[in-house]
Amino acid sequence: MPDVRTAARAMSTLRLVMGNKNYSSWSVRPWLLMKQAGIPFEEEQIWLDSPDTVPGIAKYSPSGRVPVLIDGDIAVWDSLAICEYLAEKFPDRGLWPAAAGARARARAIAAEMHSGFMALRESMPMNIRNRHPGAGRNAAVETDIARVSAIWSECVGASGGPFLFGDFGIADAMFAPVVFRFQTYGVVVRGSAQDYARSMLASTALAELARRAAAEGHALAKYDSIYA
Repeated sequence: MPDVRTAARAMSTLRLVMGNKNYSSWSVRPWLLMKQAGIPFEEEQIWLDSPDTVPGIAKYSPSGRVPVLIDGDIAVWDSLAICEYLAEKFPDRGLWPAAAGARARARAIAAEMHSGFMALRESMPMNIRNRHPGAGRNAAVETDIARVSAIWSECVGASGGPFLFGDFGIADAMFAPVVFRFQTYGVVVRGSAQDYARSMLASTALAELARRAAAEGHALAKYDSIYA
């Protein structure tokens, strides 16, 4: 007989528990992936840095952080873990490249984004709707910018674009907040890296996220005033 719980999970509606779209770079990664891939889901938003933030997140996440993906009786936290779960659940969506070599490279750069680029994160926090051209630049950040630009150029050069491995996938979702950061802080990249950033900003998912971040009725002064 079929496993009833497995059948229920297959029919259940995915729910993404997330923070502010304007600021929560980790939250928007699986949101963008599912939007661009056409994976249906519901969302529950918990405002960051509010009195209800900690108890609200604690209902879903043992780590005390967002995002969390709820699929029936399964809860998956951490952006990259959620993306991996989605790749397994929806193998027909091509969230990782089909070719083994490209898939290995995509996983490597996704993991590099997940664990690295700390100077860029700290000096250029994601703030989609604001503009601080020229702010946040220092030697460590410049090193991170150069590395990101090299990754984009090499991957798009090998795949032909418009995204890192041709079609939009997990690697693109992982780098999407950096695309927004470069726009916010006026970081200019060249050649195929620039083409990639433009393709990302023009994509259905990133364009929708930018609109929704602009309309979000919750502001965090610690990010909005950092370079005011």
